[in-house]
Amino acid sequence: MTEPDPRPFVREPLALDLLNTWWKEHGRLHDLLDSPSGLRVWLAGHGMADRFAADEESLKAVVHARDALAAAVAGPGGPAVYRQVDDVLAHGRVRLTLTAEGPGETAEFDDPAWGAAWTAVRDYLDLLVTAPDRIRLCAQPDCIRYFLDTSRNGTRRWCSMSLCGNRVKAARHYARARPPGV
Repeated sequence: MTEPDPRPFVREPLALDLLNTWWKEHGRLHDLLDSPSGLRVWLAGHGMADRFAADEESLKAVVHARDALAAAVAGPGGPAVYRQVDDVLAHGRVRLTLTAEGPGETAEFDDPAWGAAWTAVRDYLDLLVTAPDRIRLCAQPDCIRYFLDTSRNGTRRWCSMSLCGNRVKAARHYARARPPGV
């Protein structure tokens, strides 16, 4: 049995959820990937616990992938950032297949320890193809979580309305309602 995910915000696409294994709560930084048991929680949350091991080698690979993704989403990347992402992708490949349902693909890895890391970075590439302008960092100043803006008009600002959106709105209301000079 896997322990519950302690993070306050989950259910983002795989690549963004990997970035969100770092989070702040009450001003303190937390890291789900500080141990293999945290990796097991993350893998289970994405239905990958049966496919990939939650051991020290896999943990190192996933943390390496998280660092590469963090550099990639932080802003315009240069050759060094691209190399970080490519370094993770170099550990796997896609083999095209034909199945009873039609065309398919199978991921293959040179080392199984890189399977989850490669899969997360591959998901990031898919996000870049489908919605690059919808990958966002939460606008709440103390939040470090990323989300995919799935709103119809593309103007979502917070990772979660109930977490960060309400905090920002409550702070604005308090500032307006406060008497001047207080």
